[in-house]
Amino acid sequence: MRWCLASMASMLVGHAAWAGAQAEEPLADAVRTALSAAAAQSAPPMLVFADQTQRFDFDRWADAAGLRLKKRKPEDQVRREFLQTVWYEAKRAGLDPSLVLGLIQVESGFRKYAISSVGARGYMQIMPFWSRLIGTGDPASLFHMQTNLRFGCIILRHYLDRERGNLYLALGRYNGSRGRPEYPNAVFAAERQWKLPDEARPQIVAFRP
Repeated sequence: MRWCLASMASMLVGHAAWAGAQAEEPLADAVRTALSAAAAQSAPPMLVFADQTQRFDFDRWADAAGLRLKKRKPEDQVRREFLQTVWYEAKRAGLDPSLVLGLIQVESGFRKYAISSVGARGYMQIMPFWSRLIGTGDPASLFHMQTNLRFGCIILRHYLDRERGNLYLALGRYNGSRGRPEYPNAVFAAERQWKLPDEARPQIVAFRP
């Protein structure tokens, strides 16, 4: 099993990930504590809706996104669990799930075991230092689907808070190219591919840990 993972990783090293320029910055103790708490492991996500209308809206979004994702993730259950986790972690961090899908498309092309030339890992190309700062300290954990998506979402949320809600600058921080347009524009273009035509954005009112 270890050989298989190492072989897969070696094939994916050198993937042109954008987040590899992300810089490690000192975190205030309060910020580190808050991010660590947000990153803590939990049971698989279960979505709780206020009514059947909200459930219908989520299913509609997941079905539409699933059709676009089918070539990359052909197994129905795997694809559904991935989209449910994206939705859960995005909403948990106060982000648009379609934005998160756009970022994943740009960062890893939806490859779970993608590794950049500087070591950024997984779907959202998380740099290993984040595991040391707010996780277990084990970089291999960044290949776990929910862990990777959770880290990516809370890191982007952290940068969004630092930039006072300016998503353009927050994406620049995520990429390590703050102030340059290439990366934010790439993510925004990819995000548009995952939105419903009528911009439906169902709301989740509770999470069950």
